[in-house]
Amino acid sequence: MQNIVRSISEDGSAISIAVDSTEIVRTMRGYHNTSATASAALGRLLTAAALMGAMLKSDDSSITLRIDADGPIGKMIAVTDEKSQVRGYCENPAADAEPKNKGKLDVAGVVGKNGTLTVITDLGLKEPYVGQIPLVSGEIAEDITQYYAVSQQTPTACALGVLVDKDLSILSAGGYIVQLLPGTPDSSIDIIENNLRILPPVSEMLRQGMSAEEISLKVLEGLNPNTLDDSSAVYRCTCSRERMRGVLASLPKKDREDLAKEGNTEIVCEFCQKKYVFTPKELLEL
Repeated sequence: MQNIVRSISEDGSAISIAVDSTEIVRTMRGYHNTSATASAALGRLLTAAALMGAMLKSDDSSITLRIDADGPIGKMIAVTDEKSQVRGYCENPAADAEPKNKGKLDVAGVVGKNGTLTVITDLGLKEPYVGQIPLVSGEIAEDITQYYAVSQQTPTACALGVLVDKDLSILSAGGYIVQLLPGTPDSSIDIIENNLRILPPVSEMLRQGMSAEEISLKVLEGLNPNTLDDSSAVYRCTCSRERMRGVLASLPKKDREDLAKEGNTEIVCEFCQKKYVFTPKELLEL
């Protein structure tokens, strides 16, 4: 399914990216059994990762988003590659918070407002680029917007949303990012600001049946936008037995010998909960 779309204004001064991440968040919840508010929080972070992955230009590149804050959900991590193949986890998937007015999930309450957002961009060079900012609100979209303003000096607006049903299933999830390029005329900025002001929440637009392409174009309405490209964003874990074997092989020999004495060793992937079992013999042969 082509669920992530990039569009550009006719004069090339603004770009928008929109994603329908409903299936991504559903897959995440299937792996982690998240509470309603944790689904919204981690779902937003995964959605942001998918959008940022669509901006990567080189193969074998990746972005890791990490939030460390004082909320009950603990550390949150989302990883994406240049194909917007994402995966993620949080320390406490059962963390929840009392809903705010009108039943709106209190994402900032579960994430925390005192902490940091760290963005690690690996382009396959010697060292990855690491940017870190204090959290603005813990609502995640505002924090992503602030990251681009501070670390990238790029005027950006971000919207993220996850709609959770009473039975904890995911009704809809998605988001968009719009960025202004150098030389954007004030008239175009005014049009985009007005669009963002009147647009409904992104999860509601998706719930009403709008596609990622329609949302991407809607953000730039009035600027004669055109669709640049579309692709498929998915939740995909890259774990394997060989990778887990490498983790064990990196341990000091004595640690492996101690583990072998205790019997079989089980490693659980943090991203998909898949279990890998290694026998004492396998440990000693590493």
